[in-house]
Amino acid sequence: MKRILAFFLALGTAAGLLTGCGHSPAGGRAADAPRLRIVATIFPAYDWVRQILGEAAEGTELTLLLDSGVDLHSYQPSAEDLARISGCDLFVCVGGESDGWVDDALRQAAAPGRKVIRLLDLLEDSALPEECKPGMQPEPAAEGDEAAGEGPERDEHVWLSLKNARFFCERLADALAQLDTDRGAEYRANAAAYAEALDALDGEYRQAVDGAAVRTLLFADRFPFRYLTEDYGLDYYAAFAGCSAESEASFETVSFLARKADELRLTCVLTIEGGGHGLAETVVRSTRAKDLAVLTLDSMQGTTARDVENGATYLAVMEQNLRVLRQALR
Repeated sequence: MKRILAFFLALGTAAGLLTGCGHSPAGGRAADAPRLRIVATIFPAYDWVRQILGEAAEGTELTLLLDSGVDLHSYQPSAEDLARISGCDLFVCVGGESDGWVDDALRQAAAPGRKVIRLLDLLEDSALPEECKPGMQPEPAAEGDEAAGEGPERDEHVWLSLKNARFFCERLADALAQLDTDRGAEYRANAAAYAEALDALDGEYRQAVDGAAVRTLLFADRFPFRYLTEDYGLDYYAAFAGCSAESEASFETVSFLARKADELRLTCVLTIEGGGHGLAETVVRSTRAKDLAVLTLDSMQGTTARDVENGATYLAVMEQNLRVLRQALR
């Protein structure tokens, strides 16, 4: 309830900021306004749009909302964020449970002609449900879950599939071409060139997995990589589901993961970016060998504006993840 109240307070404050968004009072675009205004909630979508825009990015206002490293699952928009959404031509979000604030924001900040892309909705039936694997610490049931009679939530981490990324970029290029017809051909050409890079990296992942001695990953952490493991036929075990709010693992969870590491003769335990590796180190100490490496895969949930300034790109992160994966599958 507190999050809902805070959200509507932010909406009210945002109303006073909307006149600063670059639109004329009559609803037209000011003479000195950017060619397009685009808002993306997550870094991968932000970077995909940036690659598709190419040289046109110079005259475009492209905003990354989650730019301070805040986790997707705990983000709440500020009044400034809501003002940017109100004034944008294209809004790109994941569209999952963590984006529960989006529908209210879009209703309150109506903008004629604004396009909204929800990545999960684009996938339709291809979106994967969240899994609770053996040994994984279950999430405490939320009040009303049983009464709702609904199945598992869709896994939100759709960007961690190179195949999904290719598909999303095609749809993003189409949306940009519709908004800016003069440069539509340019956007689609940029997307096609980017797709070739995604395909090449996808081929490297497949080659690495096909030649691997091990085909199971063990995460002493949350597990947001289901789409990646599904793409390449990998199995996994993890302490928590990808969207879990849990941070403390039970003795049973630690013991299960340590036994699995022993049984599968794994050489490493994996974590995701951010935070400490205390749980992973505890699992390692609980194995017979006690010398397993602790490696990190980057789910891009904590990518910041500073990372972007320092040259971070979706492809670069996925290339680094491939290097880690090769080591993990030895």
